[in-house]
Amino acid sequence: MTKTQMKTFSARLHERSKEIWKKNHTHPFVQAIGDGTLSEKKFAYYLKQDYIYLIDYAKLFALGSIKATNLEIMTKFAGILNETLQVEMDLHRSYCKEFGISSEELENTEPTPTTLAYTGYMLNAAQHGTLADLIACLLPCAWDYYEIGSILKEQNGTALETNRYIAWIQSYASPEFADAHKWLAKLLDELTEDMPERELKRLEKHFLMTSRYEYLFWDMVHNEQDWPL
Repeated sequence: MTKTQMKTFSARLHERSKEIWKKNHTHPFVQAIGDGTLSEKKFAYYLKQDYIYLIDYAKLFALGSIKATNLEIMTKFAGILNETLQVEMDLHRSYCKEFGISSEELENTEPTPTTLAYTGYMLNAAQHGTLADLIACLLPCAWDYYEIGSILKEQNGTALETNRYIAWIQSYASPEFADAHKWLAKLLDELTEDMPERELKRLEKHFLMTSRYEYLFWDMVHNEQDWPL
């Protein structure tokens, strides 16, 4: 009798989060990027908050290098950190120029309650947890953004040629962007092999929580929410 192949932990997480991710993929803000109908004002608001988010998100990769169990993993996290700081954030800066956002305005942007809560949750869990905790927190953003880029690219086809946001979509749908989440998922699978279920449930909680924060972030920029006082 052959042993049934067990599902990987990353596949389990993807399956458990599919309803949340479906809401992310179909969110009006996301869909409006895809069909090019999103107002430039809303996109500019998103760019500023996402820039602030990325600063803290990058710190997670720095923490990954610190918590790494060997030099290879340390080097990979350092490489993703550099990619985030030098490539992804440069994309945001160039977009901001296109949308009339000055460098001074960008650097002076304050995080909204949602942005602060999202990054605060990830950094707290990462600093006080294991390398697996850290990956479970940051993986939804990297993975779901790739899915969003891929879905929007497929949905809109040749119409993207005249879409104001084509570079954004193509960037996140690219094989290069996919490499990061694939490596993180593989590493998480290795780290969770033979891990007790009680620990797996803690990691699953992180993954689902940050997946929910992804939805809250889209909703926040869609409604241009800020501090009420």
